[in-house]
Formats: sequence, structure tokens, C-alpha cells
Amino acid sequence: MKNKFLLILLSALCFVACSRNETPKAKKTSKKESLVEVRDGIFTEYYPGKKQKKFQGEQDENGQRQGKWTFYGPEGLELSTTHYEHGIRHGHSIVKYPNGAIHYYGEYNMDQQVGIWKSYDLQGNLTEEKDYGNK
Repeated sequence: MKNKFLLILLSALCFVACSRNETPKAKKTSKKESLVEVRDGIFTEYYPGKKQKKFQGEQDENGQRQGKWTFYGPEGLELSTTHYEHGIRHGHSIVKYPNGAIHYYGEYNMDQQVGIWKSYDLQGNLTEEKDYGNK
């Protein structure tokens, strides 16, 4: 009987102790940082800390990508640029390595690769050239 009482008492203490530990966590509220802003039809996404742009480009009336869209690395270097027409890749696209050297570039026609696409290594040497034709 004494052991049962001790077991119930220990269980109750554990329950109370666990409940107390959870309460402060439940009360914690953290304001989530807004990393996206749309102003005058220009969409901008920032890296955490909101000091450096991550993506930026125009949007059409439906909120889809329109025109030139640029992706930036955490240090601010432009890493890629792609052109869009109502959310569909259409136009030139270029992607760079973090050191600024061109990785590859080519053109899209209604989301399909067209023409000659060229790829380069980190030193700027041409590594591949592929012709997608004119679709």
C-alpha cells in the first residue's frame, strides 16, 4: 500500500513538473520575419535579416513572373537572370557560379529551351554546347 501511494505521488510530481516546463514554451511568441515584399508590381524576396535581396522581378496583374527576374547570392552577387512572360520562361537566361563566372546561358521560347545553350567551367572554359533548335 505504501508503495502504491509513493508511486502515485511520484507520478503526480512528474506530471506537475512536466506541465510547468511546457507552460513557458507555450507562452513564447516569436514574430516571424517577413522576407517577401511586393511594391508597385515588383516582387522582392530577402535573405533572413532582410539586408540582402534574394530574388527580384516584376509581376503581371495575376502575380506571375513577368520580365526580368534576378537571383542574388547571400553576398549580393547576381547569380542568375531569366526572362518571363506571364509566369513562363521566355527569353534569355544566364546562370553564374558564386565567383561571378558564367556557368551556362541560353534562351527559352514559351518554357522550352531553344537555340544554342553553352556551359562553362569555373575558369571560363567552354565545356558543352547544345543546340535545341527553334521550337
